[in-house]
Amino acid sequence: MLLVTMLALGGFFLYRSLPGNSGSSVSANASGAANEEETPKGAFYVRVIGESSRVFVRIPGGDVLHDQEVRQGSSLTYSEIPEGGIEVTIGDPAAVELFVDGIERDIADRGTDYSFTVDG
Repeated sequence: MLLVTMLALGGFFLYRSLPGNSGSSVSANASGAANEEETPKGAFYVRVIGESSRVFVRIPGGDVLHDQEVRQGSSLTYSEIPEGGIEVTIGDPAAVELFVDGIERDIADRGTDYSFTVDG
């Protein structure tokens, strides 16, 4: 019984980790020029302009939506914020550009593992 449960949970989390299955999108552009012209879309948008940054996103007290190192040129977008909002931790704030509801938030001067909440 324990083995079946562990296999089911492993399959579930593997499925959730596949691109397109978490309610968010992560994209990488091949060209830096195309990346600079990209317009922030969605309620929450973070683009890595430095080497990389860990980005952690979860529903307060609930599911983890994203917990990965995001590399230069990649972005993470949530078109809608859940009703309870989301908790966000940015590993290297100086390495990212952050937009909430299309408005840029300058967090470059914040410390490592800067955390904040985005209301839904």
